[in-house]
This record gives sequence, C-alpha cells and structure tokens, in this order.
Amino acid sequence: MKIHLTSVFVDDQEKALRFYTDVLGFEKKHDVPAGTDRWLTVVSPEDPDGVELLLEPSGHPAVQPYRTALVRDGIPATSFAVDDVRAEFARLRELGVTFTQEPLETGAVTTAVLDDTCGNLIQIMDGE
Repeated sequence: MKIHLTSVFVDDQEKALRFYTDVLGFEKKHDVPAGTDRWLTVVSPEDPDGVELLLEPSGHPAVQPYRTALVRDGIPATSFAVDDVRAEFARLRELGVTFTQEPLETGAVTTAVLDDTCGNLIQIMDGE
C-alpha cells in the first residue's frame, strides 16, 4: 500500500493553483471540471507520477471550523520535504511568502511554517 493522493482544503482553487505552482514550484497534474469546482491536483516536478496533492474546495460546513482551529493553534495542514529549509525559506520570503514559524532546528530536522494564502499553514522540513 502507498499514498497516491492527499489534499488540502483551499478557499479559491485558481488562487491556490497559482500559489502552489508559481510560488512553491509544483506542477499541475489534473484539472477536470467537477460541477462548480474542479478536480485540481499538483505534483512535484521531481516526481510527476508520484503523490498528487488535491487542491480541494473548502465548501463543506465542517471545513472552516476545522481549518480555523488548526491555524489558531499554529498546526500545519500538511508538510512538504525540501532539500534545505533555510534556503527555501529565503527563496520564498523573497517572493513575499508569509511565515508563521521561521526555520527551527529540532534535532536532525529543520522546519518552517508558511501561510499558503488559501486558508492553511504548511510546514516545510528537511533532515531525517
């Protein structure tokens, strides 16, 4: 068994697509109309046949209280691996990305947490 698809709830799929591709560097994989929304996924350019991230509409009534609680408590919705958190932090900060946690070393792992502009905190991490 392996993970094929995971998702983050987003307020605006088009805005999320721009952020996740133009800023974070993912590539669009699928973009299929689904009623008033889209089945919209992105992948890492390093692994285009790997795990897909679904930019899922946040319209369900349970989503907003859930995401509000996570953000209020500083809990990331998901985590992405990078080669060097400090370098990625600098690159993203230069692009105007807001971080709620600057790079923090916790043993062999360094993490940082950013705001994806679509209602989520996202952790980036390097190390083991």
